[in-house]
Amino acid sequence: MHIMEGFLPWYWCVFWYVLSIPVVIYGVMKIKKIVEEVPESKSLLAVSGAFMFVISSLKLPSVTGSCSHPTGNGLGAVLFGPAVAAVLATIVLVFQAILLAHGGITTLGANVFSMGIVGPAVAYLIYKMFLKTSISSTIAIFFAAFFANLLTYVVTAFQLALAFPQPTFTSALTLFLGIFAITQIPLAIAEGLLTVVIWNGLTSLKPKLLEKLKVFKTKTVEEDNTVNS
Repeated sequence: MHIMEGFLPWYWCVFWYVLSIPVVIYGVMKIKKIVEEVPESKSLLAVSGAFMFVISSLKLPSVTGSCSHPTGNGLGAVLFGPAVAAVLATIVLVFQAILLAHGGITTLGANVFSMGIVGPAVAYLIYKMFLKTSISSTIAIFFAAFFANLLTYVVTAFQLALAFPQPTFTSALTLFLGIFAITQIPLAIAEGLLTVVIWNGLTSLKPKLLEKLKVFKTKTVEEDNTVNS
């Protein structure tokens, strides 16, 4: 997903920055509000960012100018909302660009938009949609993480096709999506399963904290634990 430094034309770099910055600013405001209302959520916020950093640092070569890897953006989005996940993704992507040469500063806006905005938004919507049914939160978090990963790469393919529409935008998009799919679908499944493991640990150890964050009601946790047992 990390589009490398200097790969996009300057005007597309500016365009994605313009779209991403307002969301990140709003996310910072949301973090401040959450920390004030639920001070004990600080450690969980740090864990969400660390989870995103670690698994999104594991990359595989993919489309020229980019790579495939887990994203880790679904967990933070479900716990704190997509705007907060955008802030976490921005911090992660800056450190990865500087320390690991994953992505870049010029392409930061594009990478934040895909991994920090669209992916988390999809995860949040899917989780909330599943939670309104009788489906357990464990299944909901799996699909949230799964689709957050896939949609991150759909957006990246879209960004690359916009920048390099050769011979046409449609053919370029089809090519990028096809190449990404080979590595990304199994990675998305693996990420979904790993997120479930972490999720089950959180629901067992911190149900009251998750309730305060309005992730779900304690009754939901008790029902899930009954099903899992």
